[in-house]
Amino acid sequence: MPKRTYQPSQKKRMTTHGFLVRAASKTGARILRARRRKGRALLTVQKSK
Repeated sequence: MPKRTYQPSQKKRMTTHGFLVRAASKTGARILRARRRKGRALLTVQKSK
């Protein structure tokens, strides 16, 4: 039986979808702008406690 698809990892999550990664690229910055414009409470994924 194969493993399930989602194997969570905080490091992978941050390096793929984190704020610094978003801010670093042109398209990521566009995503942040759009989310700010929409009034999102959270712009990117946060580290869970």
